[in-house]
Amino acid sequence: MNAPLELQTERLLLRRWRDDDLTPFAAMVADPEVMRYFPGTQSTAEAAALIERVHAHLAEHGFGLWALERKDNGAFIGFTGLGVVGFEAPFCKGSAPTIEIGWRLARSQWRQGFASEAARASLAFAFDHLQLAEVVAFTVPANQASRGVMTKIGMQRDPADDFQHPNLPGGHPLREHVLYRINRAQWLAQKPPSLD
Repeated sequence: MNAPLELQTERLLLRRWRDDDLTPFAAMVADPEVMRYFPGTQSTAEAAALIERVHAHLAEHGFGLWALERKDNGAFIGFTGLGVVGFEAPFCKGSAPTIEIGWRLARSQWRQGFASEAARASLAFAFDHLQLAEVVAFTVPANQASRGVMTKIGMQRDPADDFQHPNLPGGHPLREHVLYRINRAQWLAQKPPSLD
């Protein structure tokens, strides 16, 4: 099932990545505040490699991370979307891949509701188009802003699901992660009724 070329919300365009996104994206991932809860900042080459992985994921799975563009000024402000969890963890159960939702925005775009707005559109795509049973999200416990987005879009945390990220060594300050989930029934229960 192929992903649509783009999704739209009131203020945002969720679209395929373009070559001219690299410069603002590289600036974003070089910002220590944006990357505060990741192992480190990234170079332009690393940013370009991440975009290539996004393209490869989309080609393989038919969905992935959308570039975020503001409708009012056309600015690239970050990304939001869905991805297959690329590591083994206790919350990855069954034969079907576990799908996570994620987002990362430029610091100048924080606290304006853009992450929640884009994440809701991504969840609608996950449940209405892909017909997924569940979507997860995770971050480090200290990342209250991201956890706030998870709660705002209807995801719920069970502390029993929290885990140590296997891609980080033991004792790493970012190894502990909290897990949030939302299933299809929970999503449908919070959706506004259709006007059709």
